[in-house]
Amino acid sequence: MPRRARFVVDPGGYHVLSRGNNREYIFKEKEDFKNMLGIIRKYKREKKVKIYHYAVMNNHIHMIIKAGDGEILSETMKGIKLGCARYYRTKYKGIGHLWQERFKNFLIDRGRYLLECGRYIELNPVRAGMVEKPEEYKWSSYSAYAYGKEDGIVDKSPEYFGLPEEERDREKRYIEFIMDGIKERRSASRYFREGVYGSKAFIDEMRKKGLVPVWLHRGRPRKKK
Repeated sequence: MPRRARFVVDPGGYHVLSRGNNREYIFKEKEDFKNMLGIIRKYKREKKVKIYHYAVMNNHIHMIIKAGDGEILSETMKGIKLGCARYYRTKYKGIGHLWQERFKNFLIDRGRYLLECGRYIELNPVRAGMVEKPEEYKWSSYSAYAYGKEDGIVDKSPEYFGLPEEERDREKRYIEFIMDGIKERRSASRYFREGVYGSKAFIDEMRKKGLVPVWLHRGRPRKKK
């Protein structure tokens, strides 16, 4: 059965997700995470994409990437995944696929949707029980926004600059925004279910352009009543 064509809008902002094969750990030691960040920097520069948010977890990566077109997005992710695979095979040996299938990409609407998706990504380590607070996790974009730490990866989201004008006040408001997300009880499935995250009007518009709803997680989506 042929693979379904990837849905892209040029230019577009995407929540990109790629998992290790069989959900096995890819990043096991500090050096593995550091190497992955170096690979991301390399392809960010080469492909001239913007990366608004990211989190490198033990067995998967999340990023929000702004790419000029779908081909650039695919080339960026191909380079990142191949670079990581070469490193992993050199260090840990083994055979077979390192990554699970193709990377997933979910189109993001502008406005609060971009910030909310970034919050979801940066709270992944907290929800996974790896740390209690997002600032305790070194391998995400959180510190770039909350404390102004440059890492050569993050291009701050245009929505971030819609927060208070003064930089320190903006950072403080961002920290509050992230912490509010910890209390949230809504299901995270909304970031994946439609293949796009945004307003109803935006989703309807994308469907007219050919978007087909996807379901990332195991099982089937609930039937509409």
